[in-house]
Amino acid sequence: MNLKISALDYIQEVKSGNISAEDFVAKTLEQIHSVDDNLHAFLSVNKNAVDQARDIDKKIKSGQKVGDCFGMPISIKDNICIKDSKTTCASKMLENFVAPYDATVITKLKQQDAIFIGKVNMDEFAMGLTTEFSAFGPSKNPWNTDCVPGGSSGGSAVSVSAFECVASLGSDTGGSVRNPASFCSTVGYKPTYGLISRFGLISYANSIEQIGPLTRTVKDTAFMLNMISGIDPNDNTTIDNKNEDYLTGIDSGIAGKKIGIIKEMIGEGIDPVVLSATKDAISKLESLGAICEEISLDMVKYSVAAYYTITATEAGSNLARYDNLRYGYDFPLEGYEFNSYISKARRNFGPEVTRRMILGGFVPSAGHAGKYFLKALKVKSKLTNEINDAFKKFDLLLSPTVPVPPFRLGEKINDPISLFLVDINTVTANLTGKPAISIPFAISNGLPIGIQLMANSSQDRQLLQAAYALEQTVSLPEVPL
Repeated sequence: MNLKISALDYIQEVKSGNISAEDFVAKTLEQIHSVDDNLHAFLSVNKNAVDQARDIDKKIKSGQKVGDCFGMPISIKDNICIKDSKTTCASKMLENFVAPYDATVITKLKQQDAIFIGKVNMDEFAMGLTTEFSAFGPSKNPWNTDCVPGGSSGGSAVSVSAFECVASLGSDTGGSVRNPASFCSTVGYKPTYGLISRFGLISYANSIEQIGPLTRTVKDTAFMLNMISGIDPNDNTTIDNKNEDYLTGIDSGIAGKKIGIIKEMIGEGIDPVVLSATKDAISKLESLGAICEEISLDMVKYSVAAYYTITATEAGSNLARYDNLRYGYDFPLEGYEFNSYISKARRNFGPEVTRRMILGGFVPSAGHAGKYFLKALKVKSKLTNEINDAFKKFDLLLSPTVPVPPFRLGEKINDPISLFLVDINTVTANLTGKPAISIPFAISNGLPIGIQLMANSSQDRQLLQAAYALEQTVSLPEVPL
């Protein structure tokens, strides 16, 4: 049984009767049990997955209508609610929280007969870049287990890369899908803001975060978008995409398209091997008929500072609900007055979440808001105007996804500023609401390098066409499991 097939190939194989959903899911669970003690992608595994797959096989054999996923095993980041399943956000604070309802993306995938193979690891409350800030221990990069897999959707990327599922859903607030996709050599997609409902996603920073798929191919990403995108009455930030089919015309090519190479994202701090891969990607795009020119976006150099100021403020507000009165864990009330009880109960937050909560209380506070929070909002506004102007001249923008290859576990964990700067190329898409994708492009010294393409709002289909064209120029080795 070949677990390395794409989502679309899986569907074709099941439809044609060459494989059964039950056998594939059983083999996938075997793979998880075989490799995950080492990789730690999963926080929980669906014990009913084989039975669910068997039911789908019965529907196929009896000629009943079957959803478009045909029992495909999909992993889910553990900040997306699945009814009657634990949703921990990789935090001790929610260690025993069982979701009372399904997120909209889960409802949509259930309707298409997807099987949720398990919930995967992440940085606590999605606050981190390496999955080292999980309360349940870090995930490891399957390409080199001494290295980080990226984050915060690290478990999602690892599970796809290590053939523990066919596809995964993560969330992207400042690169949290694209960063681990680059580090683990998978495709990672951050859609236009509002394209995918956030209902049932446990909030970090509402104004910029999005659920996004991680897959093995660009076509699989387009397929996943078909499954989960669209307007949702439970999320009033969603947009009506008119049921657009993102697979149609995906092989249209990019001849004549103008691509801007973002100068500020290939300058100071970029690793030479990443720069070399980026130049190679530009050459390949030009060979396909694209017109590539350098563009300068002055506000990019302020983007990381603005991003962390805004997200800390929103996170501080969102995390205020974890007072151990409505959500939390067993902790007796006796002996405390109100404020001291809440303060003591919040000891179960990890260091990164605590840091961002404190920062989130400070930067918008009286006497400081004008100096920090309001200034960050101005940067966001100016950056958006700058990007919108760029898209008047260019169809797409290009950069490396991350300026450095995967680094060693523990290397940056005590240096938050250095860690924050890893986000320099990814936060712009979130601050401006634009779609962006990371495409696996190179393996250097045994470690993956991804290339990022960004498009204008609601140009997701054009972005996928360009990503598919670039993907076709690359042939990469398999992960050395």
